[in-house]
Amino acid sequence: MRAYLCKAFGPIDTHGCSELPAPLPADDEVIVDVAAAGVNYYDTLIVQGRYQIRPTFPFSPGGEFAGTVSSIGAAVDGFHPGQRVLAFNSYGGFAERARARASQVFPLPDAVGFDQAAAALVAYATA
Repeated sequence: MRAYLCKAFGPIDTHGCSELPAPLPADDEVIVDVAAAGVNYYDTLIVQGRYQIRPTFPFSPGGEFAGTVSSIGAAVDGFHPGQRVLAFNSYGGFAERARARASQVFPLPDAVGFDQAAAALVAYATA
């Protein structure tokens, strides 16, 4: 799968797209086929190493994203493959597939577009 990756902390223009293995869900996780991801100020900070969270390399920024459920972990209830969702994770959303704990995944009504949903949790709340 393709993902925008940060392999070392540095300016935004030092990162780019790479191939990664598709993620598999842990027992309490949901894997989302990402249709849209919010772009937020903290995304620029995290790739520069200037945010309180410092993921291990390589990682993809992108904390809020929307799409359809690809797979679920063994302990996840309430979600199923193909379901439209909005999710939050501290990073990982600038990829074709992203993971999030089920407690941070929310069903998305058909009337809400993926692009709108991807800006609902952080960008909207910040504004």
